[in-house]
Amino acid sequence: MDSLSKLFEETLRDIYYAEKKILKALPKMVKKATSQNLAQAFEMHIGETEAQVERLEEIFELIGKAPRGKTCPAIDGIIEEGEEIMKEAEDDTVRDAGMLAAAQAVEHYEITRYGTLKSWANKLGMTEAANLLDATLQEEKSTDVKLSELAESEINVEAEAADSEPAPKKKTGNKR
Repeated sequence: MDSLSKLFEETLRDIYYAEKKILKALPKMVKKATSQNLAQAFEMHIGETEAQVERLEEIFELIGKAPRGKTCPAIDGIIEEGEEIMKEAEDDTVRDAGMLAAAQAVEHYEITRYGTLKSWANKLGMTEAANLLDATLQEEKSTDVKLSELAESEINVEAEAADSEPAPKKKTGNKR
């Protein structure tokens, strides 16, 4: 890459891929969530993410490029971790806490990407793109706050309660 505008385009492709990947993961998370509030938060974010994809497509149009994603190993890794939690967690409340943490990791990644892209758009004199990116950035920050509140008020509290319950006794094969 030899210019900020090319770096902007490549990073835009990265976040476009990420948003599309997130859209595939969220319905699975809705189904696995046992907390109604967590399921609703994931469900609400599906609609927001669809709008964010549309904004990204508008930005691609503004720069005269076709909307095309570029593989994002970071988001692939975060989503893979979330999928592992969904498979491996034996307690529903622990699974919810793990999924919420994975969702926040996604939000934090998106916040950094959108903040950077907005800054670059401003530097490049792309006011309309900067405004679209800022709208998404504000949504991502708001989602992160809502997820933190849900974690503190419900999800982590319930998962912690699972820790205080006595563990079931394990049977051993060496009884004499």
